[in-house]
Amino acid sequence: MEQLPGFVTQGEYGKVCHLKKSLQSTAGSTLLIVYVDDIVITGTDYAGISSLKSFLHTKFHTKDLGQLKYFLGIEVNRCKKGIFLSQRKYILDLLAETGKLAAKPCSTPVVPNLHLMKDDGDPFNDPGRYRRLVGRLNYLTVTRPYIAFAVSVVSQFMSAPTVKHWAALEQILCYLKEAPGLGILYSNRGHSHTECFADAD
Repeated sequence: MEQLPGFVTQGEYGKVCHLKKSLQSTAGSTLLIVYVDDIVITGTDYAGISSLKSFLHTKFHTKDLGQLKYFLGIEVNRCKKGIFLSQRKYILDLLAETGKLAAKPCSTPVVPNLHLMKDDGDPFNDPGRYRRLVGRLNYLTVTRPYIAFAVSVVSQFMSAPTVKHWAALEQILCYLKEAPGLGILYSNRGHSHTECFADAD
């Protein structure tokens, strides 16, 4: 780990810091997430969090909004089982913007046996719109990882999308419409293994 700016000792340039313990998963650790002018502070060291908030308030005009409920399109809900993250509002806004709120939901993000190719049909009339939608769907994989494959497929055609590629994007939207409130549960049971379920042979 390199020395942080402002903490370099005179005549000791090019030196590095020696970590006495891991920076991750330490008891009493605090995590600070900054996006432009929004900040999330979380951790188990409540005194440290309080001290950090006081320090930031002396340097900047800050407003404590309490427990995290919504951040960058991600809804945060605490429950008995842990912390549940979803992007329900983000999905509903996306469906409204694309005119798919009234569309019929579907049960899969990809049409079975669909094979998309580069020059597959007529060009789509608004490639910029196609790219924006792929980007927004890519952000959804944060809480909906099971659409990652479908999004990776449609992202291959961002330079010259066709009408058929757009239809594949619409399929993903209709799949999201079926259950917009799904998300990821970070369990408070303390285990760190991943649980997955599949009905494939």
